[in-house]
Amino acid sequence: MTLEQIQDGQVLLVDKPLDWTSFQAVNKIKFKLKREFKLKKIKVGHAGTLESKATGLLIVCTGKATKKITEIQDAPKEYWAEIKIGAQTESYDTEKPEILHQDYQHITENIIHETLAKFEGEIEQRPPIFSALKIDGERAYNLARAGEEVAMKSRKTVIHYIKDIEIQLPNIRFTVGCSKGTYIRSLAHDIGQALEVGAYLTQLRRTKIGDYSVDNATDIYLSNDFRFEEI
Repeated sequence: MTLEQIQDGQVLLVDKPLDWTSFQAVNKIKFKLKREFKLKKIKVGHAGTLESKATGLLIVCTGKATKKITEIQDAPKEYWAEIKIGAQTESYDTEKPEILHQDYQHITENIIHETLAKFEGEIEQRPPIFSALKIDGERAYNLARAGEEVAMKSRKTVIHYIKDIEIQLPNIRFTVGCSKGTYIRSLAHDIGQALEVGAYLTQLRRTKIGDYSVDNATDIYLSNDFRFEEI
């Protein structure tokens, strides 16, 4: 990759590893670009946050390609998810410990399939309190971690499909296609509420954003020994 290509703008498909924030990934790439091409500044941004407990496709744009960020963010997303029923967590994922354990032995595969089908289409969803959304200028997760009461407003989102369902109780795995702004953590929580046994997200991997696929992504942009001009 040449300096001219970087300045003209590149769309980099990154396979984000577990426990990296999107901010950390962007900073890593920005630092490498400035070092490798001896730049004082360069525009670098990501097209849609991927939470630290999730892996998969993170799209990073450089230079003039940052103008595409809004367009990419608006595209539908696809995720592979694993949820665990019979327990909940405050964060709706593995960041917080399990609470509210409930017996799930009466839950059958038919009940699960029928319940998941009810979530397809337009739904009302309340984002997790442990999220990056701002409330009065402050990140919701900062307020939640400080022990303050956080009231999240529900909003409409669209679940295009839930497919490839695998059931190995207490775990349920599936692929979900959704509109922008959908929280799969909230979907996991809401599925648990619908089943009346609780549930939380144990694994999440973003596989697609619009026409971009994680199959074409790499984690090499985040490696310590990578040089951009070697692409």
